[in-house]
This record gives sequence, C-alpha cells and structure tokens, in this order.
Amino acid sequence: MSRLTFHPTPLAGLMIVERVPIADERGYLERLFCASEFASQQVQLPVAQANRIVTTCKGTVRGIHFQYPPHTDAKLVSCLAGKIFDVAVDLRRGSPTFLRWHAEELSSENHKSLLIPAGFAHGLQTLEHGCELLYFHSAAYAADAEGGIHPSDPKVGIRWPLPISEMSVRDRGHPALTGKFTGLTL
Repeated sequence: MSRLTFHPTPLAGLMIVERVPIADERGYLERLFCASEFASQQVQLPVAQANRIVTTCKGTVRGIHFQYPPHTDAKLVSCLAGKIFDVAVDLRRGSPTFLRWHAEELSSENHKSLLIPAGFAHGLQTLEHGCELLYFHSAAYAADAEGGIHPSDPKVGIRWPLPISEMSVRDRGHPALTGKFTGLTL
C-alpha cells in the first residue's frame, strides 16, 4: 500500500506529495520519502543532502534561492512543526511557465510536502512561530553556484500572505531580475 500520493500543480514537474500517516493509540508513523514510490511517478530524487531548518518568528521570509547549472537540484520540502507558505518559481529557460510561481501551505497537520524540480527557485514564509522544516536535496549545496531573487521582485510578483517580519541580510541583498536573465538551461 502506498504511503505517499502525488498531485500535479499548474507548473510542470512541481508536485504536491501527500504523506499518509498510519495511526494508532501511540501516535503515527509517516513516510517522508520512498525512492520506489517516487519512481512510480517517473521522479528520480537521489538524496545527496538533507537539511533541517528551524525558524522562530512568524512572518519570516527565507529565499528565494536557486543553484546555477551544473549544480541545479531538485528538493523535497516538508514542514514538521508549524505552518509555512512554500513558494517555487519556474526559472527554466524556454518553459511555458517561465517566472510563474506556485505556493502551497505546508504544515505538520496537513501532511503535505512540495517536490520542487531542478530549475526552480525556492522560498518560504513562516505562518506561525516555531517552524521546523526538513529538505531532501538531489545535489549538495555549491556556494559558488548560488543564486537568489529578491522576495519582493515585481517581475515575479509573489503575494506573501503576511507582512515580512524578518529576512536575512543575504536575502535582502538578492537583486531583482533584469531583462538579461533568460533562465536556467538544464
């Protein structure tokens, strides 16, 4: 029996993954990742790195981050505590949805993850205090390949649900996109 269900979004390759908990009087078991279940959806996600992120303050924005080729990576983002507004932006050159974004609310209660393919940028806003996330990445982080987009970039137009309460100096320093940015070639 499958413990994961996959749902497409309007952006090709970006999927919502619902985790199906198995509960009893002690609590529940929840599968976060299974290579064979992902493969049944024609998704290969070789896990090269896993990161845990804890954000204490509601309204905090993290991102919008991406990796330039050849270090682009797919990621599976899950919220283990709290609630977040999780955003993916299509940066794939030639994509019919280039620069479009899609967001999902992820929480410990709704048991959803977001599967973000290579060629997308990622960011999030915490909707509650005390959020904890788990990311599975298909490639290790490469500092020299890091890219970012300012979270308030008008060309992308993300509508954050809350006023931004906190953001890192690095994220505030990400530039807005210019006409010179033609996307990522994978």
